[in-house]
Amino acid sequence: MSTFAKRERLLLADLLETAGPDAPTLCEGWRTRDLAAHVVVRERRPDAAGGQLIKQLAPRLEKVMAEYAVKPYEELIRLIRTGPPRFSPFQLKQIDEAANTVEFFVHTEDVRRAQPDWSPRELDPVFQETLWSRLERTARLLGRGIPTGLVLRRPDGQTAVAHRGAPVVTVTGEPSELLLFAFGRQSAAHVELDGDKDAITTLQQAKQLGI
Repeated sequence: MSTFAKRERLLLADLLETAGPDAPTLCEGWRTRDLAAHVVVRERRPDAAGGQLIKQLAPRLEKVMAEYAVKPYEELIRLIRTGPPRFSPFQLKQIDEAANTVEFFVHTEDVRRAQPDWSPRELDPVFQETLWSRLERTARLLGRGIPTGLVLRRPDGQTAVAHRGAPVVTVTGEPSELLLFAFGRQSAAHVELDGDKDAITTLQQAKQLGI
């Protein structure tokens, strides 16, 4: 059976291939080549990938990323499309789904929404529920450093508190859009913001959202 992670992986690979190595992305400072290198290093170089979370390992991550970024772009796309090496834990379906569904969805939108002619995707309800479930579990981690209160709200009224504090900003949108907002893609997410005007401005410009 196909999984959401596998579907988003293949879509991301197709988009990167179509865009070419020098297209913009929503990741500040990264072109498509850099984003492709990031995805490959994350799956294939666990000795370096820890630099995303551990400050002391960041120089090694930067070095390995630079090494991969100069590889032929076609090779990077092939490595993304074929997936992790044989003995990687990402080969296990449960781990792949848990670790990569959101990762690949966000990076797919990083490529799509950086293009001038992008249009929203129609996502099926089951996938939206999956994204909401992941967002509920990680909302406080994603919003831990922001300077305002933040509540994420679905159109049906379900909410997740990303950060307790005052003043409070309520962000309303579909789970996919709320997820992008919470991962720091505020300017590209289709959401509505309600609350104190100054707090909304602060939240829209906050660099602390996401991991």
